[in-house]
Amino acid sequence: MKLAFLAVLALCTPAGAATPFPPNGATGVNPDTHLVLRFASPPTIGHAGRIRIYDAADDKLVDELDLGIPAGPTERAPGPYPPYLATPYDYGGPRRTNADTTPGTPSAPGVQPAAGHYQLTIIGGFTDGFHFHPVIVHGNAATIYPHHDLLRYGKSYYVRIDPGVLTVADGSFKGVNDWRFTTKARAPAADARRVTVAADGSGDFDTVQGALDWVPDRHAGRVTIFVKNGDYEEIVYARNKHDVTIQGESRDGVRIHYANNEVFNPHPPNVGTNELPGSFPSRRAAFALDHVHGMVLENLTIATTANGQAEGLLLNGERTIVKNVTIEGAGDALQTNGSAYFENLRLTGTGDTILGRGPAYFRHCEIASRGAFMWIRNTQANHGNVFDRCTFRATGGETVLARLPDNKGRNYPYAEAVLLDATLIGIAPEGWGPVDGDAAHVRFREFNSRAADGRPVDVSKRHPASRQLDKDRDADTIAHYRDPAWVLGGWTPHSP
Repeated sequence: MKLAFLAVLALCTPAGAATPFPPNGATGVNPDTHLVLRFASPPTIGHAGRIRIYDAADDKLVDELDLGIPAGPTERAPGPYPPYLATPYDYGGPRRTNADTTPGTPSAPGVQPAAGHYQLTIIGGFTDGFHFHPVIVHGNAATIYPHHDLLRYGKSYYVRIDPGVLTVADGSFKGVNDWRFTTKARAPAADARRVTVAADGSGDFDTVQGALDWVPDRHAGRVTIFVKNGDYEEIVYARNKHDVTIQGESRDGVRIHYANNEVFNPHPPNVGTNELPGSFPSRRAAFALDHVHGMVLENLTIATTANGQAEGLLLNGERTIVKNVTIEGAGDALQTNGSAYFENLRLTGTGDTILGRGPAYFRHCEIASRGAFMWIRNTQANHGNVFDRCTFRATGGETVLARLPDNKGRNYPYAEAVLLDATLIGIAPEGWGPVDGDAAHVRFREFNSRAADGRPVDVSKRHPASRQLDKDRDADTIAHYRDPAWVLGGWTPHSP
């Protein structure tokens, strides 16, 4: 159902000073909507004042955003890195939301809430909560982010905004007293196999997160979430999902992004994250699929716009396919844990650009990195990263393909990275390293690496822990590495 666009009204200001979306009086609004005010000139976010959403039927306060509370930390917490959970993280139980649980409620025994008083919202059932920006301004538009999962279908709401929340240069914004809209009567059918996300409100959902939240944790068959071209500034986090395809209308036309990183959404003060299976989940990625299987991402762009340890995409699951996708991140731009297949990926990062436990297979991918391309952490139980006809481009001077330094007293003696017919641009002569500790079982291997002009790369100065595969002597090994199923534990990836 499309929005019924009624007359667009200026809100508590001279005519035309603030144009709202959804329009004042709109019906058929998706409950996951953001609230947007568009001005004639750029607004400035204030440091005080509140945004309140009320149920029009009984004037009950449904949601409140306090601009006096900062969005999240801006500096890394001091102190040594904490230990991991003593027992594996439990993904069971009902999916909690802001409607029934206080954000910041620990999701594992003994986990301390994050220090400080910041904005918090539960996303995707992660009750510890995510720090977030309640208002984001780009150009002349101010976008308001209500807490997730509080608005309901078949309800009418009105919004009030204190004057101090936003200011404009001419002083014309005096707040909002009566911005009204009505949500759709009902959600898509529970057995629907395809739903649409559209940032302009014309789909079944306005946000990718809203669509993922709608998908039951247990369902029959595959569900496709089709995302129309548009800009989606949101943290996406989903857990316990299976057999879901998130398909963009076009790779460059769909952009899902957020300024998230380890500083803004850090690990708990007393628990480390993501090092081993069963570790406490990380909240620092722009887009994370956690404890999932059979997921497909295709034809879209995912990005974090923050620096530091900041994944664009973080995967923790099995049998994930990522195809025709662009990922933009900083350190650890792509973290991949569990069997995953990447095809026609464009990946950009600042260092340790691919992190994780694997196994991961990359085919026809383009990877750009300012620092080392990889820090592989697979164990003896599975393969690491294998690249078939991929391009590696250094963007900050010569760098190495992978490094294996000591990591707080630990190392990864079975780390594996294999390049087949790779194109290498700006790679240091040693190619690999440093490699600390016992390198007897490390598998850093190359076959037929070429420069951008197609000529063979000079590998005479390669790190001694690495090895060049020979076309004849290692023919069987090369054939194995060309087979995704051999690398991915017997799984042959096919796009559904």
